[in-house]
Amino acid sequence: MQTCRRELLDRALIWNHRHLLHALREFEGFYNSHRPHQGIANARPLQPLPEPITDPARILHLDVRGRDRLGGILHEYQHAA
Repeated sequence: MQTCRRELLDRALIWNHRHLLHALREFEGFYNSHRPHQGIANARPLQPLPEPITDPARILHLDVRGRDRLGGILHEYQHAA
C-alpha cells in the first residue's frame, strides 16, 4: 500500500472515483508484471532471469524502447524485437 501511495498517489491528481480506479488498475498491472522486484538479481516473480549480454558489440547496439503510463508517472522499458 505504501508503494502505491508513494509512487502513484503522491504524484497524481485524481479527479473522481472512476479516474482513481483506472489509475489503480494501471499501477497494479505495472507493479505486478513489469516492475522488477527486489529478489534474486531483481528477477520478476514467476519469470526466469534473462541471459546476460557479454558481447560488447551487442551492448552498443541495444534497442531499448520506453513507454509512459498514466501520463508519464510510470515508465516501462523493454528491448525491441
